[in-house]
Amino acid sequence: MRIKKRISALVAFMMIFVTVVSLLTIPASALNFNTGIDLHSESVYMYNMDTGEVVVSIRASEQRVPASLTKIMTCVIVLDYYKNDLSLLETTKVSGGVNAFEELWGTGCSTADIRMDEEVSYYDLLHALMIPSGCEAANIIAINLAGSIDAFVNRMNSKARELGMTNTHFSNAHGLFAENNYTSCEDMAKLCEYAIEEYPLFSEIVSKPTYKMAATTEHPNGTTIINTNKMLQVGSEYYYSYASGIKTGNLNEAGRCLASTATKDGMTYMIVTMGAPSKDENGNSTMYNCEDHVNLYTWAFSQLEYPDPPVLSADSEITDIDVRYGDERTKINLKPKTGFECLWPKAQQIYESDSAEVKAYKQSIEKVTDIKKKIVLKEDVVAPVNKGDVLGYVELTYNGNSLAKIDLIATESVERSVLKEKKDIAKSFWQSAHFKIVVAVVAIIVAAYLVVFILVIRSKTAKKKKRRKKPANRK
Repeated sequence: MRIKKRISALVAFMMIFVTVVSLLTIPASALNFNTGIDLHSESVYMYNMDTGEVVVSIRASEQRVPASLTKIMTCVIVLDYYKNDLSLLETTKVSGGVNAFEELWGTGCSTADIRMDEEVSYYDLLHALMIPSGCEAANIIAINLAGSIDAFVNRMNSKARELGMTNTHFSNAHGLFAENNYTSCEDMAKLCEYAIEEYPLFSEIVSKPTYKMAATTEHPNGTTIINTNKMLQVGSEYYYSYASGIKTGNLNEAGRCLASTATKDGMTYMIVTMGAPSKDENGNSTMYNCEDHVNLYTWAFSQLEYPDPPVLSADSEITDIDVRYGDERTKINLKPKTGFECLWPKAQQIYESDSAEVKAYKQSIEKVTDIKKKIVLKEDVVAPVNKGDVLGYVELTYNGNSLAKIDLIATESVERSVLKEKKDIAKSFWQSAHFKIVVAVVAIIVAAYLVVFILVIRSKTAKKKKRRKKPANRK
């Protein structure tokens, strides 16, 4: 019996838990707006860092070869270890032996021209790692910080699990092609956001177009390194003044990859793309990754806005709900517990051009009215009801995807009417199935009694008649 009671209690708790969870506000999902841009990258993830709203998501969770985006995790492991201690990073110097360089010889990989056994500070190694994408810097860091490249990779994967990077596994510290070295745009965005939020030094390093490393015995005049991200290079055809960082990547197996952020008019977006071609149709080397990012930022900053009025106002009167036993009222109005707004393409004219392509794009632009509202109300609401009580929720959906579930709350209180309750109870008793069953049983009993009574009377009457007709006995 105790086991049954515990099971029943557990089931009841789970039912209550599921009900409560279903009424909570959920974060917005990817809207994946039609940008009208002919993107070259195969996987794209773009979101607003201020609000967390995802505005473009194209195969964003797909596992892909990350190339040198791998180095972002290498950088994070160092920053985690030194906890942003700039003094230690600048004064702690290390070098790399044959084990840091031998796998790189003959690969043509990117380097910062650090030589074997050349002592370099961790501060400069991070710059060498992130600005010119130095592969030797990655190996020097891995071996010195963890004892071996394999041990360092274990730390990388442990950090990936900690950050919820479920589509990620690292096999090396530099990103050259290796089996089981993969990630996704969405996972890489999680890593970049972590690095930006936790370590100001990270953002400082990845935003530098150039940097001069300190002098060493091998480089008495220091080494000037240049960022591989052309969006940061003034004079480049891909230069974008609002951009900052973060990291490029390029391999035959990966295509061109890029993680970047851009801030304009108080709004910041992050984009991670992977799988852009390295060459154009004529075989010329091109930075399609940078081109995609510049075009996406230009679109977002010029075309996305918060609609006025918002998608859902906190003062909206959504619907009425019936209340049983309410004193002086049988309905109350419900409104959202919170409002809801999201970035949306501007409804006004987009471009001055009237070309067929632009007209088609204008017609395809999403409208706020395309957002659907599904209202789910609590069944059988009984007074008393207090102002602010949750009595349902409204679910906002777009293109079949749920944007948010927002609680619906009572706008006023309703007291309980004892008289209405008693009348309703009395009325419900006379109309209840139990009462009808009792009436039916009584009716059957009475009918049966009448039938038996009639049969008995008839039987007695018949006997009397029979006795009257019977002749007297003669002697």
